[in-house]
Amino acid sequence: MERTLTNSSPSSPSETPSPAPVTIARGDGIGPEIMAATLQILDAAGARIAPEEIEIGEKVYLRGVPAGVEPSAWDSLRRTRVFLKAPITTPRGGGYKSLNVTTRTALGLFANVRPCVSYHPFVNSGHPGMNLVIVRENEEDVYTGIEHRQTDEVVQCLKLISRPACERIARYAFEHARRAGRTKVTCFTKDNIMKLTDGLFRRVFEETAKDYPDIETESLIVDIGAAFLADTPQRFQVLVMPNLYGDIMSDIAAQISGSVGLCGSANIGSQCAMFEAVHGSAPDIAGKDLANPSGLLQAAVMMLGHIGQPQTAQLVQNAWLRTIEDGIHTGDIFDPERSQSKVGTEAFALAVCARLGLEPRHLPPAHYHVAGSPPVHPHRLGTERRALVGVDVFLCWSAEPRDPNVLGRAVEAATGTTTLRLRAITNRGVKVFPGGLPETLCTDQWRCRFVRPEGGDVTHDDVLALLAALRHSGLDFVKTEQLYTFDGERGYASIPTE
Repeated sequence: MERTLTNSSPSSPSETPSPAPVTIARGDGIGPEIMAATLQILDAAGARIAPEEIEIGEKVYLRGVPAGVEPSAWDSLRRTRVFLKAPITTPRGGGYKSLNVTTRTALGLFANVRPCVSYHPFVNSGHPGMNLVIVRENEEDVYTGIEHRQTDEVVQCLKLISRPACERIARYAFEHARRAGRTKVTCFTKDNIMKLTDGLFRRVFEETAKDYPDIETESLIVDIGAAFLADTPQRFQVLVMPNLYGDIMSDIAAQISGSVGLCGSANIGSQCAMFEAVHGSAPDIAGKDLANPSGLLQAAVMMLGHIGQPQTAQLVQNAWLRTIEDGIHTGDIFDPERSQSKVGTEAFALAVCARLGLEPRHLPPAHYHVAGSPPVHPHRLGTERRALVGVDVFLCWSAEPRDPNVLGRAVEAATGTTTLRLRAITNRGVKVFPGGLPETLCTDQWRCRFVRPEGGDVTHDDVLALLAALRHSGLDFVKTEQLYTFDGERGYASIPTE
């Protein structure tokens, strides 16, 4: 199976004759150490890059910049369009947002690509022959960070999935598989529960698969998929999934391949790309010359392919493989039965440099080519008729005892003169009125579904009149969600027995 380096450029360039500008950030914790080691190896290999350094991460957060990056740093990123980033620490609490998430969304880095390969028998792994790639949608899902505290007891996080993003990531996964000589793409979702959001992701995946008859496809529920991944990862070649599952599954896959510390990550967009290690900043071992630079080095190898230097990428990767084969290992993967020498960060980098020009003797040597960007065929929706047919109104109500029947009668009395009628009340998604069970635990947030009793379309004036009636009765609404049909099909989840 030929190895492919990800490239989002419009074409597949040959070796770049002049140094390519690259923005680098040394990060936090072990970041400065592993970045120094990585740049040392790239320099020894003759990588033609012109680094521009920016400061990001914890120090910037603590200077009062909640984004974790100074506004001026974006100028470098937009200019170079290539970002090699060491791990950073995001302070906990205080409203800080992950810089990784911010960078991916701000620069349109829609595809997160994480190869997970077993280097058995030189690195301990229970899964010899494991060689898969996880392609993760990078901009949507719950990672949009749209959260609200609505009542004393309830907070919410919105899960956003869009058809254009699903189409883009599905097509990217199939194109990646085809270019890399892989013959199977698997989709993970939880569409048996989240029928609209994850259902859309799976449906678009299966629609896109029709354009790739040469590639085998399968769709798995994420829980059984995770079980297969942990038990028999050899059954997978390319995995594609929404953001949250991709984040979790890629760490699992990296660890069972041998170590999270050996895996790099590419974040690819149509204009920019970011390359980083999968692991975090590990502040507990910072400054102790213990960190393994392999994850960031693997990311740098992908970066070299992206900027049109596959021969240099191949040179670095083969030297790294030979170092691993020769048993020169940092403490995280050191095994007395497999390793020859336990070394620190600096010594490991020197060992890789010393093996430049050599190939592994047992592991498959790297033979890279640059992969052009996959074609994107944006979907254009037809003229579906969108009709407003009802509204869900979320109330904050904490009267004791929390009897749904008491609330239901109060809501019916308050809204009896409006054109909309109460259909049902749920609490955390469980129907509690009418006909609920007394054993159901109820919080102080209640979803009340209203529709026209005779059916038919609802107007915005109907909704406003309903809310005014609730307000005049003293019932506190904290959120509304309008209910639409699209060409007669529901665009919202039904309530059981509705």
